[in-house]
Amino acid sequence: MNFINDLENNLRGNSNRENAIPMENYMKNNFSFLGIKTEARRIIFKSNNENHKSEIKANFRTIAWELFNKNEREFQQCAIDLLVKEFKKNYILEDIQLIEKLIITNSWWDSVDVVAKYLLGGYLQQFPNETYSVVERFSNSENMWLNRSAIIFQLSYKEKTNCDLLKSECEKHKHSKEFFIQKAIGWALRDYSRFNPSGVLDYVNSTDLKPLSQREALRNIK
Repeated sequence: MNFINDLENNLRGNSNRENAIPMENYMKNNFSFLGIKTEARRIIFKSNNENHKSEIKANFRTIAWELFNKNEREFQQCAIDLLVKEFKKNYILEDIQLIEKLIITNSWWDSVDVVAKYLLGGYLQQFPNETYSVVERFSNSENMWLNRSAIIFQLSYKEKTNCDLLKSECEKHKHSKEFFIQKAIGWALRDYSRFNPSGVLDYVNSTDLKPLSQREALRNIK
């Protein structure tokens, strides 16, 4: 595809090994990097996007999945940026399959959290009747990143957060020994505390959350 070829040429042409080393270290050496910082990457992405609008509109799902399977993290980040831009209120029911693949492929907090908040969250806002079946499937999975996504997908919902569903997910996973699950519980509750601090405080005080989840949940409550 012309867009992918042009984007890859431009990204590789701006690679910087000196930058890449600390980026890889920060991500626990789970991924290779070209060494392009976020602002520069987004400028390159935007320029290529402008030059291939019709191709992208017609094939953005395929394009994004191909980018997401390239080796360097910058391609995977571009894939997510592309979907965040193109998916807005433009989902089809089957897109949950792509969203799930994005969560379980090349998984780490930087990709999973954006996919969960903006893509999974946006999808379930467009298809609210799918919420309980999707969340139950993700929450019951043996994949920790799907579990995390089921906890944090409402981060963009603000005052529309389904508090009962959030508490249900926290209850289900509150004894997890996984750092990323404990952190997700605290993060989701802390985010919701901006709109319902007394409700979050009451919940935390009445349940036996892990200390990390408690600290994170109450961080903004005075």
